[in-house]
Amino acid sequence: MTAGSGSSRLRVLMPSRFVDRHVGGNTTYARYIATGLEARGVPVGRIAAASHPVATAALETAAGLRRHAAGDVLHYVGDTGPLLGTRTPTVVTVHGVASRWIDVARRPAQEKAWRFRVGRAISAADHVITVSNSSARDVAEVFGVEPERLTTIEHGIDVERFSTPVELSAEVRAKLPERFALYLGNIEPRKNLVSLVRAFATPEVRALGLPLVIAGKAAWNADDSLGEIRDSPDVISLGFVSDEDRAALMQACEVFLFPSLYEGFGFPVLEALAAGAVVATSDRGSLAEVAGPSLRLPGLEPEAIAAGIVSAVTDDTARAQCRAEGLAWASRFTWDASVDKHLEVYRRVLR
Repeated sequence: MTAGSGSSRLRVLMPSRFVDRHVGGNTTYARYIATGLEARGVPVGRIAAASHPVATAALETAAGLRRHAAGDVLHYVGDTGPLLGTRTPTVVTVHGVASRWIDVARRPAQEKAWRFRVGRAISAADHVITVSNSSARDVAEVFGVEPERLTTIEHGIDVERFSTPVELSAEVRAKLPERFALYLGNIEPRKNLVSLVRAFATPEVRALGLPLVIAGKAAWNADDSLGEIRDSPDVISLGFVSDEDRAALMQACEVFLFPSLYEGFGFPVLEALAAGAVVATSDRGSLAEVAGPSLRLPGLEPEAIAAGIVSAVTDDTARAQCRAEGLAWASRFTWDASVDKHLEVYRRVLR
């Protein structure tokens, strides 16, 4: 809805647990959509959260049961939301279904609870948004969502933030050698970090003289990954880094590595391309669509990742092509376009 044709009555409410706390890609998504809406004159309110997930689910369900003002839309931006039907037009974004393809994303009990929560949110919603064509196929297949209730809206990338040269903070710079490989993202089984770390222990990768820098915080079921990182002499672990250091690391790295087993979208790959990095990634899930000129790892076991790393570091022609095409490719994904498509969905559910 454009600023001049009804934005004065439209208000979108989003879960505080994503907008007001940084929990990874879902927060990036929620904040950029909220900022874009507010720039168009659309106020963004909050759906309350609590410190415990069960209490938060109760608060988000209660928000749906209340009668809100005419023109309000509830947008649950992170897969889960209300457990019961709502009295206000409602949208839920489901980012993907990793467990359709892999069995390491969550433990069985966690997966059962997640599918129940997502299924309830989809049943309660008037419309479902997802973020890539591969995710749309997964959501439709697993949850039985009809095509008329499902819209694919790709995320945007803040290209200017990642392409504008920025210096590493003194604190981070002091921990790094001149040359390094980089993984940046959440630490969880789906990211395949155990295999990535083991690839750096192979003789061919060690011969490159290139340590692996890992920046990111533990998400869920991270013990195995954290143990592998802690015990490796080939890894420098930075933990969570600032937005400025995030961009600076991508700009400074020799190669950006992303051997994920599944992605609903894949923010870090596009951010690294925008930063001018040479990117080597898997082609799982949405990455087959969004990774563009990135180099593809030949497999996701340690030996295959190692071969991909050596190629990404030594093949000057492939490196040059990735860098030459990366910024233009990432620039195709804009938050302005994403926000406009979200407004179309809000307008539809209000009707």
